[in-house]
Amino acid sequence: MAEFQFIDVRKVQNACIITINREEKMNALNRHLLQEIKRAVEVAEKNDENHGIILTGKGGKAFAAGADIAEFADFDSKEGKAMSAEGHEVMNALEQCSKPTIAAINGYALGGGNELAMACHLRIASPNAVFGQPEVKLGLPPGYGGTQRLIQLVGKAKALELNMTGKNIQAEEAHHIGLVNAIVKQEDLMKYCLDIISTISKRSPMAIASIIRCTNAYFSEQDGHKTEIEEFGNSFQTDDFSEGTSAFLNKTKANFRKS
Repeated sequence: MAEFQFIDVRKVQNACIITINREEKMNALNRHLLQEIKRAVEVAEKNDENHGIILTGKGGKAFAAGADIAEFADFDSKEGKAMSAEGHEVMNALEQCSKPTIAAINGYALGGGNELAMACHLRIASPNAVFGQPEVKLGLPPGYGGTQRLIQLVGKAKALELNMTGKNIQAEEAHHIGLVNAIVKQEDLMKYCLDIISTISKRSPMAIASIIRCTNAYFSEQDGHKTEIEEFGNSFQTDDFSEGTSAFLNKTKANFRKS
């Protein structure tokens, strides 16, 4: 994979691990960095050897402690809209990826960092993780999907509370309200995420992609029920369906293709 300036990309077992590499800046997100993440996700998705993507931050203090404020402090309205639109494209790439995306949150996930984590399909946090949408303190609303995905994960009332107060919450509360799937010791964080991808990789990749599309349809302008009907019906024509049903009826283990 091509070299990047602000991220490190490596393959471990059957997963692509993308590490935000701005530890000296608490892994703050600038526009170039976000575009690198988008490009890395798109390349990893097309690689049949990758069964999932794990996104994390370098070091033990921050997943991504927000956007790089110095980058946009002098922006006007037009520049602000362009920045937000670009950010949404990156988040959508993670959310709509046909392979599972997991945020391994190893510290602060604030503002754009929290939005980046929320765009992933699953979020696994270490005990020292801290979450929040502090943009209101800058005179801004969230700009990378924070007003939308936070509602989806924690509900309207809690999302409004977090967005309007700008307060931070600890990993335990984030888990309690459904913002994260699990809390794992920091030293076990990557192994836990790799184990999830290993488990999912044993399932039908076509069914996994369908589940992601159907789930995303629920939160879009599409008719989610109609999407599910279409995806379910189309699955009957796939090799994965033949393999899965044959294995079940013959009491053997299904061996799904990964291409």
